[in-house]
Amino acid sequence: QVQLVESGGGLVQAGGSRSLFCVVSGRIFSSDAMGWFRQAPGKEREFVASISPDGTSAYYEDFAKGRFTISRDNAKNTVTLQMNSLKPEDTAVYYCALGSIEYLGVESRVAYWGKGTLVSVSS
Repeated sequence: QVQLVESGGGLVQAGGSRSLFCVVSGRIFSSDAMGWFRQAPGKEREFVASISPDGTSAYYEDFAKGRFTISRDNAKNTVTLQMNSLKPEDTAVYYCALGSIEYLGVESRVAYWGKGTLVSVSS
């Protein structure tokens, strides 16, 4: 059974930083692309970032470029999203995602989802 478990969400002030973590079990982690999506209140879920199985290629949505960094540790079956310079508009539930295409980009490319972790950014 494949499981993706996120952690690291919480309340953070605007301009602050937060790291999100996702631990994967039930898969050969190093064979899968991993990523993050988010869903803000009243909005559709959107792509944030994804990373190739070997960690050498990363892809970001425009709003994440220069502020967010995705990384992975295949020895620990973990993918991390480091978020800096957070803004109130970054408030959302952040979902870990697993798929076979490096640029996950859209929900249809995601094979497995985590349950999400809430990040709230106060102004």
